[in-house]
Amino acid sequence: MSPADSEITTNLAGLSPKQYQQKMARRKEVQAQRLQARSLEKGLIVVNTGNGKGKTTAALGMVLRSLGHGYRVAIIQFIKGAWEPAEKAILERFGDQLEFQALGEGFTWETQDRDRDIAKASAAWETALGYIRNPDYRLVLLDEVNIALKLGYLQVETVLAGLAEKPADSHVILTGRGAPAALIEAADLVTEMKLVKHPFREQGVKAQPGIEF
Repeated sequence: MSPADSEITTNLAGLSPKQYQQKMARRKEVQAQRLQARSLEKGLIVVNTGNGKGKTTAALGMVLRSLGHGYRVAIIQFIKGAWEPAEKAILERFGDQLEFQALGEGFTWETQDRDRDIAKASAAWETALGYIRNPDYRLVLLDEVNIALKLGYLQVETVLAGLAEKPADSHVILTGRGAPAALIEAADLVTEMKLVKHPFREQGVKAQPGIEF
């Protein structure tokens, strides 16, 4: 929060209606000035990372926005591919506007074959690179690619070189915990999800449809 925001939004409780109106008028003025000063448009590199839940879910929100604007979107799953997520069933209704490639074979403790995991991640990256380079796709989601980077299945230098090839107005989202520092540095928008509580750990509640998958 900027100093101007802090000044305007501090101690709103207890204000008279007139004082509150004055505060909000000032807030509107500051916001208008801020919007006027920001006219640049560019394609973004977006990273959702951290130990908390919601990284892919937040990315899918951007996917839905892009689809709603009529843009073409590609989703490449690097780890969860062995699952058949409910999201896929819904998103497939968009037809040719959306490409959904589930190219992983599940989490690493399921496959138990590092060489195969590396080969699968490399193949998924080559597929992703085709969409990243393609100007017809306004948004490309690389789901759980950060896990592949963290585990050494992909090299961050390879991914950064590929991201540098994207068209100027396209966006790429990279999700998964453990995003490397070099990727965070190169990104335009980085969100870290922090785990505060989780029913799986605290209460022994299993993963449930509509919440985890």
